[in-house]
Amino acid sequence: MTHEEDTIEQRNVLGLLLGKISPYYNNINNNGGTKILYPVGLSLRSFIPPLRRLSFPVLETVHDRLYDLHCRFSRSPQFLHSPTSVVFFPLAEQEKEPKFWNTWAQRTLKNALTLETLNRNTAKNLILFLGDGMGVPTVTAARILKGQLNGQSGEETQLEMDKFPFVSLAKTYNTNAQVPDSAGTATAYLCGVKANEGTVGVSAAAVRSQCNTTEGNEVTSILKWAKEAGKSVGIVTTTRVNHATPSASYAHSVDRDWYSDNEMPADALKDGCKDIARQLFENIPNIDVVMGGGRKYMFPKNTSDVEYPGVAKHSGTRKDGRNLVQEWIDKMRNKRGHYVWNKKQLLSLNPTSVDYLLGLFEPADLPYNLERNTETDPSLTEMVEVAIKILRKNPKGFYLLVEGGRIDHGHHEGKAKQALHETVEMDRAIGQASLMTSIHDTMTIVTADHSHVFNFGGYTVRGNTIFGLAPMMSDVDQKPFTSIIYGNGPGYKLVNGGRENVSTVDYQDSNYQAQAAVPLSMETHGGEDVAVFAKGPLAHLLHGVHEQNYIPHVMAYAACIGQNREHCFTSSGSASPEFCADLPLVVLNLLITPF
Repeated sequence: MTHEEDTIEQRNVLGLLLGKISPYYNNINNNGGTKILYPVGLSLRSFIPPLRRLSFPVLETVHDRLYDLHCRFSRSPQFLHSPTSVVFFPLAEQEKEPKFWNTWAQRTLKNALTLETLNRNTAKNLILFLGDGMGVPTVTAARILKGQLNGQSGEETQLEMDKFPFVSLAKTYNTNAQVPDSAGTATAYLCGVKANEGTVGVSAAAVRSQCNTTEGNEVTSILKWAKEAGKSVGIVTTTRVNHATPSASYAHSVDRDWYSDNEMPADALKDGCKDIARQLFENIPNIDVVMGGGRKYMFPKNTSDVEYPGVAKHSGTRKDGRNLVQEWIDKMRNKRGHYVWNKKQLLSLNPTSVDYLLGLFEPADLPYNLERNTETDPSLTEMVEVAIKILRKNPKGFYLLVEGGRIDHGHHEGKAKQALHETVEMDRAIGQASLMTSIHDTMTIVTADHSHVFNFGGYTVRGNTIFGLAPMMSDVDQKPFTSIIYGNGPGYKLVNGGRENVSTVDYQDSNYQAQAAVPLSMETHGGEDVAVFAKGPLAHLLHGVHEQNYIPHVMAYAACIGQNREHCFTSSGSASPEFCADLPLVVLNLLITPF
């Protein structure tokens, strides 16, 4: 086909598909999120023949368009978690032809050549997605899982982060650790300074758990730089809001575990150190949006939790008797501030009438996405959508930190299925943020703080379920093994003196602990570099291999905040057009646009 014929055929087929799909999406929207399995597949069967007539680049474009439509129209969590597309291009046959691969590669090359014109705009908005523990093997496995959830073989699938044009590697070591922890790394990618393990918002001169090494060694974060520049700022996490990753954006603590004063030693309190929960409300006044868990650290000791009354482990922990939530409510009473603790309250808000939001949805961490109560607990995607709607009202823009924090927890527990589903959910949130922002004025970065000793292998065949078995027995103990495996962790099990036979257990269970080589109660981090995906203004500055603390310096430079502002103005004080003028918006609209 010629290009014109491709385009005409693409329009015709897509028009037919949209006509078939629209009633399903309308049904979902009008009936409060009706769960419909395989909505696309049910409506596409009669269109398989015309789809097969198209060249692969057009098929891929149609598929991407349908996926974008799905993301835009399907808001129900049950719907999002159900398989929502069918493999409608005959990959197995096409892949036998060299033309298939050559055409795909040539299309990728053409797209790459467009990057020769660099986006040198000033970044009005900054978004950092942090997948805690999301090493490269986790990214790859999550890609396969995402595809398999959509009825595909998985390997050929694109994650939202895969679509980012620039990718680099970050070296994750802490100043005193070859294999890092989440606190020291958070200080690096948020504050621009490498630090010791276990410490947040302080330099390497501070010593873990030694309160008297805090003063004078504090370092500030890009969240604070953005706030001082007049931008709105937000934090969204699936962990406690005072956990390692989010706390480095506002706290200065020589111990990441000082969640409230209850977890602090007496001498630290005596020496004047503050717990992290308290610092959330005191260090950077008026953080615009804060959402996650950690409710119990905000209330006086033994205060019964609003969601789990009478459950001691969920009760308040504070020894100082302060009710930090009530203090925040009182402070924001006349500032259009809202406190919420469940999904219904969150989604009932009108973002246009909310300037400040505090959402604490669990006493500690939020539940795994696979175990989430979809009636009461918001998903990461839902939290991100609300956060952006509130933050983007600021004409000066915003900075948003989003953490998929329980990827890390799943791996520590050896529960690969939980970890990978957490990763897929974070990727949905990335897609949602992309729909709500523009690459012309928003720099978005996706990265990890560190990796895990997680991997998958075993010569599995194409399309093998990512949680499935390798196609052969071990030639040593003559037992089957799963493709996924950990270098260490709680999955190490001996039965009658030998390795457990995985065929005797449900290795597809959500909480199955994959086998590990070395027995540990908790699996450990990995020490290899992590990927950094970037798009938007000046994203090309993230290239090659860099120290992890380079990341916030690039983001600040792109947004003209913090110490990186000299390039933003000419000697006369006016904005420099090289960096600050908007690029022309070029839209190659080859597809019909039904909305």
